[in-house]
Amino acid sequence: MKLTTRGHYSVKAMLDLSLQPHLAPVKLIAQRQNLPAPYLEKLLIQLRRAGLVESVRGSRGGYRLAKAPSQISLGQILDAVGEPITPLELAAPEKAEDWVTLTLWRRLQEKLRETLYKISLEELYYDARSWQAAQGEDTNFMV
Repeated sequence: MKLTTRGHYSVKAMLDLSLQPHLAPVKLIAQRQNLPAPYLEKLLIQLRRAGLVESVRGSRGGYRLAKAPSQISLGQILDAVGEPITPLELAAPEKAEDWVTLTLWRRLQEKLRETLYKISLEELYYDARSWQAAQGEDTNFMV
């Protein structure tokens, strides 16, 4: 499965927010993650509508996670922004042996979806940190 820009940016923003104990303005998230702020704002609105982030308006406003990172799954993030979780559109088979292939792909898609809903934002955060440590990088966080 390959993520679109929308999915990739959404996961980056959510990982960034998982590090912030306070409200994070869109501009700062965009700067830290090297993302276009107007596009990021649209994604954060979708994530807010899905109940994954909270927003506060005003000069001291911004975004924060609406739940603990352990309670937010990768599947929820991707669904919230309309990222397709099924990698293939499957046509109805014409021959019996095509049914076997179709059944295999449907099962794989089901397992992929289940797995995306089992991977928490907290796990992604620790995986990224482990990789950074293995590379000898310091503690600043870039996905």
